[in-house]
Amino acid sequence: MSHRPVIGITGPDRGGTAAWLFTARAVRRAGGRAVRIQPGQPHPIDGLDGLIIGGGADVSPGLYGQSRRPELKELKDRGASGWRRTLGVILFPLLFLVRRLLTTKTSGINRARDVLEKDLISRALANRVPLMGICRGMQLINVVTGGSLYQNIEGFYEEYPAIRSVLPRKQVNILPATRLAAITGVDTLHVNALHSQAIDRLGKALRVSAVEPNGIVQAIESADDRFIIGVQWHPEYLPQRRRQRALFRALVGASSRSRT
Repeated sequence: MSHRPVIGITGPDRGGTAAWLFTARAVRRAGGRAVRIQPGQPHPIDGLDGLIIGGGADVSPGLYGQSRRPELKELKDRGASGWRRTLGVILFPLLFLVRRLLTTKTSGINRARDVLEKDLISRALANRVPLMGICRGMQLINVVTGGSLYQNIEGFYEEYPAIRSVLPRKQVNILPATRLAAITGVDTLHVNALHSQAIDRLGKALRVSAVEPNGIVQAIESADDRFIIGVQWHPEYLPQRRRQRALFRALVGASSRSRT
């Protein structure tokens, strides 16, 4: 039997069950073996072939030299067309349930998780372990490599509607000659959006690989040959999209090669 690369998937101690189940399924479907990692259930980097830093609570601003700012209201899905409003009314009960399932029970800052994931990212970088960051995970990779974040991006959506949805309704532009472009095979991609923070100053040895039309960074990757991919959206919640599945296949493939 061929070896199935062991992929660690991080998350909180409380909540995050849906994120774990969806991500683990995506890893298994891509040919890997998923291992759940939490602050109360850590796992050594030496036992992993690849690592996914999952989404969830905001990254502590203290990690990038800022104090926490007052919470602003959640992004609103403004300017929806008539048919989208009608569809929203029809699907509201289902979407409400999905949002409840996909949201962790712990909101705000999770310092224990910050400590765990910061250490795992540092060790993964030092040992060249293939690494993927999803939403919060992308942001934390950026912070660990010396970058910073916008704590709230509401002001970036004055010229066109902000989108906050588990459905793939946001269009992002993938930059040419990037690893992400090679993985997905396209120059634009429709993704979901559940975040309220974003990358400000880019970390060292990273490059931007996708942006929104307003310039908000939607994906990052290593500027060298290491496998480091970070996406602001949640590909685990879009298993029906083959280009989203391709992200997990790429990680598992890189993890398999890194073991040889």
